[in-house]
Amino acid sequence: MAKKQYAVIGMGRFGTSIAKSLSDLGFEVLAIDESEHRIQEVVNNVTHAVAADSTDEEAMKALGIRNFDVVVVAIGQDIQASILTTLIMKDLGVPYIIVKAQNELHGKVLDKIGADKVVFPERDMGLRVAHHLISPNILDFIELSDEYSIVELKAPDSMVGKNLKELDIRAEYGCNVMAIKTGVKMNISPYAEDTIREGDVLVIVGENKDLAKLELSYSDKKAGKA
Repeated sequence: MAKKQYAVIGMGRFGTSIAKSLSDLGFEVLAIDESEHRIQEVVNNVTHAVAADSTDEEAMKALGIRNFDVVVVAIGQDIQASILTTLIMKDLGVPYIIVKAQNELHGKVLDKIGADKVVFPERDMGLRVAHHLISPNILDFIELSDEYSIVELKAPDSMVGKNLKELDIRAEYGCNVMAIKTGVKMNISPYAEDTIREGDVLVIVGENKDLAKLELSYSDKKAGKA
């Protein structure tokens, strides 16, 4: 089966990071930006790099953009260009369009005009940093919806040596332990008798309000207590 082909429009920090990461994973990547300077900065890291105006429908047709499996619209501050580019991608029949949004209103417009997925990199990074500040044991925070999320919690000292039944996270906080990572091994269906070891990472899902209680409970101050 042929590998998916990706086009990334907008070579700011976000777009460049995606383009380089996809290329490093062995995918064919077309990088597009109006700035010749930005294109020169990525030309050696992707399959193809072209200086072009993504709001010019004829230019996009000429690049064969409709032949790419996924197009990522990672345009920075120019919301009008982001929206117009997304519309052009839809009109040209691109199968799957991912668009970076600057704010909630921008995201709503992108949803209405047919973006398949809208991402908020600045907001999401802010969430991760905030949750890490609440508890340094929080390694990652993934928002599933407005109400539910997943956290990766590095087991604090107060958890080590106890099993899931003793911790009783579900009864205590209303959250579920989906998995336990021990080094490179992942236990995706942990039993109540499974004991938490030093260095383990718990993957926990729950409502945001319940996860907040969990995070605060295992915040830096409390985590240091045995």
